[in-house]
Amino acid sequence: MTWIRSHSAHAERPCTLVVCRGCCCGDPRKNPGTDHAGQLARLREAAEESGGRLAVRTVDCLGPCAQANVIVVQPATEARRKGARASWFGWVMDDTATDDIVDWALAGGPGVAVPPDALDLHRIEPPAPKKTARGRGR
Repeated sequence: MTWIRSHSAHAERPCTLVVCRGCCCGDPRKNPGTDHAGQLARLREAAEESGGRLAVRTVDCLGPCAQANVIVVQPATEARRKGARASWFGWVMDDTATDDIVDWALAGGPGVAVPPDALDLHRIEPPAPKKTARGRGR
């Protein structure tokens, strides 16, 4: 059997914002007064206007539900090759935090640009990998 990989599997990826929109993140019942849909629209608009320097994707649940809204900033391919790793942010519910994340990502994100000091207030640890039947992480 011959395995064929799609050409896109090796494509360079821009800095990517992974936006949690599961059970708690993006839920106006849990965090009333936050424009969750507006936040996601602003992130997508920034990506669209970035000329390919920024991507946005949503996921059902990233795990740290008590720290909603959670956004993970993944480094671009070149930065990852040089050792950059994803940065996790929680309690991202206001325009200032959203703008800081977008501005940092547009400047290159992890491994390329220094994040604004204000984002330190939002930095969270990623959840520990879940154990499988063999005791290894996923």
